[in-house]
Amino acid sequence: MKKMITLIITAATIFIACNQNKADKKTKKISKRDYSITKENSYNDIFLDSSEVENYISKNAIPDSIARRIRSFYNTRNYEFAWFSSNGLSEQAMGFSSLLNFTENTSAKEKKLHKTIDNLMGNENLTVSANDKPIINTELLLTESLIDYSLTNYEKGYVKRKELERFIPFKKVDPIGLADSLLNKKHKDDRYFSDINEPYKLLTEQLKKYVAISKSGNWPAIDLDAKIFKEGAASPQVISMKKMLTLTGDLPQKDTSDVFNETLQNGIKNFQTRFGFIPDGKITKSLLEQMNVPVIERIKQILINMNRMRWLPQEPEGKLIVVNIPEFILHVYDGKNKVLSMPVVVGKEGHNTTLFSDMLTTIVFSPYWNVPSSIVKSEIVPAMAKDNNYLASHEMEITGKENGLPVVRQKPGAQNSLGKVKFLFPNSFNIYFHDTPAKSLFDKDVRAYSHGCIRLSKPEEMANYLLKGNSKWTPEKMNEAMNSGLEQYVELKEPLPVFITYYTAWIDENRKLNFRNDIYGHDKDIAGKMFLK
Repeated sequence: MKKMITLIITAATIFIACNQNKADKKTKKISKRDYSITKENSYNDIFLDSSEVENYISKNAIPDSIARRIRSFYNTRNYEFAWFSSNGLSEQAMGFSSLLNFTENTSAKEKKLHKTIDNLMGNENLTVSANDKPIINTELLLTESLIDYSLTNYEKGYVKRKELERFIPFKKVDPIGLADSLLNKKHKDDRYFSDINEPYKLLTEQLKKYVAISKSGNWPAIDLDAKIFKEGAASPQVISMKKMLTLTGDLPQKDTSDVFNETLQNGIKNFQTRFGFIPDGKITKSLLEQMNVPVIERIKQILINMNRMRWLPQEPEGKLIVVNIPEFILHVYDGKNKVLSMPVVVGKEGHNTTLFSDMLTTIVFSPYWNVPSSIVKSEIVPAMAKDNNYLASHEMEITGKENGLPVVRQKPGAQNSLGKVKFLFPNSFNIYFHDTPAKSLFDKDVRAYSHGCIRLSKPEEMANYLLKGNSKWTPEKMNEAMNSGLEQYVELKEPLPVFITYYTAWIDENRKLNFRNDIYGHDKDIAGKMFLK
């Protein structure tokens, strides 16, 4: 009898221990709540009640494996919102929404989510409350979708659970400390996110280089007086410039002389190319200002853009159009190969071109320009009041009335603001590509002049590329249609995905690190939320 009791007790002990081990394993898979995150040091400034997370999990019958990850995600953030601040949607919400929209086989729930994000992006006066139930639901649905996306689209091991929880910044940190943590992490399985995202990996390599420069003492400051830099002249400032360009890799040959020589001029041209200037070797104040940006600011810029690159699709197959707004360039890819590039004009400040993705479906030859009501109100109506002949002289006509304003369109022809052709990728922001009669703008370094749409410098090349192989549309037929004065729509047999992006730091096809100005102030906003002062 004693032996029987002993066996029962032993079996019970083993059963309890096994279940305890299972419980411990489950607990280990949930990050501890980080109470050190407060409104003073958080990335976003609003917080969830933890009961809202549990209500969402219960109401939507979220499987336990996903529910644990959702809890862990918010424990890491101390239940700080990931996708919203009180000012509205975060940049990460826009980036992930674009990625979801690009991804094949998205669920009906995710398609609805993308539409919700689009509507929120279109609300210029959006403010967010932590108690707003629809916002809370969208926040948690985005998190659930991110977890589901990572499990479905990333091969096991390349995006660890804890790493995914840090895809979205959650706390102000020291930039060097953050860089060190990214550069020095070690995984037992030797699988890293950078292995499946080449643009991210290439920026990581440059981050290492710039952190080393920072730790060795920055680069020297250079006098902002451009007049002292003349070919053949000698100056201590020339030595400083050569040292700076040597550190950045723009001056491959070491040169310690104080003479402004051909070697230095070639180094300046390399620097100009990487920063979007015309590479003429001329010293300007704006060029010197870029050279004088401290290395710590460049490190912040790299870190911000590494975060943006998390929302790039993995190794996209087929054709893809990418517009990088700060670069003012449109690129067309076929797989990894770049097949077409051209300068573009984007929205000026106050008329920012929105960041999103969609499918280019239609070409319109000899288009009408349906003038947006905002432009009618701010520009057309005042011009009409001053000049009775304004509409006729600009080949415009009124086609109706709406909300107390005339509905105005500009006829096809030489004056038309859309030029001879436009390219549609239907979206809620009324943004599209188009030709323009104002060709001189493409000669400028900075090309932010439009009301939000994107003007192409080579629209004929784009039309030829998109309709290549279509026997009905030879180059001659396209040219005829563009100059006919009769609006004509052509649907593409195979729509092309379009990504509108915002990268101020990236590696180009020549493996060179590029920087551009933060024309819309997005970097400034992110840096204020992401880094300790």
